[in-house]
Amino acid sequence: MIAHVDVNSAYVSFERVFQPRLEDVPVVVLSNNDGMVVASSKEAKAIGLDLGRPWFELRPHASRLGLTALSSNYELYGDMSRRVMNPRMLQ
Repeated sequence: MIAHVDVNSAYVSFERVFQPRLEDVPVVVLSNNDGMVVASSKEAKAIGLDLGRPWFELRPHASRLGLTALSSNYELYGDMSRRVMNPRMLQ
């Protein structure tokens, strides 16, 4: 059996598992040291906030845009990725 698994905006999706208040909100996840956007929700993409945007440019507009920015949590993302790839852990 072969399966193809694609988690849309994975880092944001993983964060939303533990922070449901982030559903339907523009969310970006920032790189190490909060330098730039490494993941963005569909809501953030809809307002033009794609990958690679420097946080210092976005920060002054975050409140007006209703944007939530999160520092990356690679330990969480690794754990959640392993769960996605191992169906036994989802039971």
